[in-house]
Amino acid sequence: MTSSTPFGPHAFQLVLLRRMADFQPGLVDAARRELGASVADMREANRRWQAMVRSPRARGALSRYRSVLGPPEGTARRTIGDLECEASWWPVPLWPGLRFEVMAAPGGAVWNEWLVRAPGAAGPELCTEADLRPWSCTVEEVARAFPPARPLEGTAPARTGLAFTLPDGGAGVAEFTWGLLQRWSR
Repeated sequence: MTSSTPFGPHAFQLVLLRRMADFQPGLVDAARRELGASVADMREANRRWQAMVRSPRARGALSRYRSVLGPPEGTARRTIGDLECEASWWPVPLWPGLRFEVMAAPGGAVWNEWLVRAPGAAGPELCTEADLRPWSCTVEEVARAFPPARPLEGTAPARTGLAFTLPDGGAGVAEFTWGLLQRWSR
């Protein structure tokens, strides 16, 4: 990837992988090779993404996603508490059963961006702690499978934590990057 190559869905997937490499370097290496990209390509994609995000002439986040990923595969109005927002989602070829979802408040301010299960796609059956494998499930799926669950502040941008209850009543803490499970512990 060079700076003259258009920044599109392929490069965006490398950006997602770059942040996940801290937790799952083996999975990231395999996915990067599947995309036909080098470590240098992944670094360059991340550098370009960060430049877009931090540019003084930066577009709004929702406009940026639309320019990089194209028109969304779908949109829906959602109400969360008192806030009505619009969810937009795009396919991510590395994870065919997932979509990259962006939640925007009225006026276009993005307040959440992460991977979610694709509409109509069957998620994993999460019954025991052994089912909690890296890259197998999303924040929402773990929260739904192991209640009560409580969101935790992430340790870096694009990271989310979740405290949840294991079937034996023990406490678990999961770490997610872009909404995808990376690791968990008791």
